[in-house]
Amino acid sequence: QVQLVESGGGLVQAGGSLRLSCAASGSILSINDMGWYRQAPGKRRELVARITSGSSTNYVDSVKGRFTISRDNAKNTVYLLMNSLKPEDTAAYYCKFRVVTATLRESDYWGQGTQVTVSS
Repeated sequence: QVQLVESGGGLVQAGGSLRLSCAASGSILSINDMGWYRQAPGKRRELVARITSGSSTNYVDSVKGRFTISRDNAKNTVYLLMNSLKPEDTAAYYCKFRVVTATLRESDYWGQGTQVTVSS
């Protein structure tokens, strides 16, 4: 089994910064894509940022230039640095990893979610 644990959410004023972390543990052989998603009340979950095993990245347009995704393969961890936060960034943030386990099976795993609230 694989577990993902997120941390770093909280309450911040508009213009502030937060850094989210998501660490995986368990029977992991390798991790391919790592991603951050968010879901605001009444809205669909959306992809915020993604980083491949080769460290290529892509972002949703609304966060380009403000958010940075990075990964530490030695720690099986992905980070999301969020700068210049806006009230519309308020949501529950979830990480998702595409993991190849020791049994050579590739599956997606989700974190439990961490709340980010940006006050105006």
